Amino acid sequence: QVRLVESGGGLVPAGGSLRLSCTASGSIVSLYTMAWYRQAPGKQRELVAVVTPTGNTHYVNSVKGRFTISRDNAKNTVYLQMNRLKAEDTAVYYCYRDNTPWGPGTQVTVSS
Repeated sequence: QVRLVESGGGLVPAGGSLRLSCTASGSIVSLYTMAWYRQAPGKQRELVAVVTPTGNTHYVNSVKGRFTISRDNAKNTVYLQMNRLKAEDTAVYYCYRDNTPWGPGTQVTVSS
């Protein structure tokens, strides 16, 4: 069974940086489109960034130029580098692959 586990969240001041990691067990991340989603309190879960098997990336407009999604095939891990964080980036961040149960997520809190 595929299992995704996120890590790397925390409390950071506005303007700071964090790198989130998503480790996949039972799946090879390089073979699938992998994504990061986030859910802020009282809001719907939204797609943040995607990386395809060919390495193409896509971002929601609000994070373009600040966030970078990447993949380390040797470690079977997907990353989300988040720079110039804003208070509105505060959310629980989830890694996702189609037909895979959601993981527990990792909390990112940006203080203004």
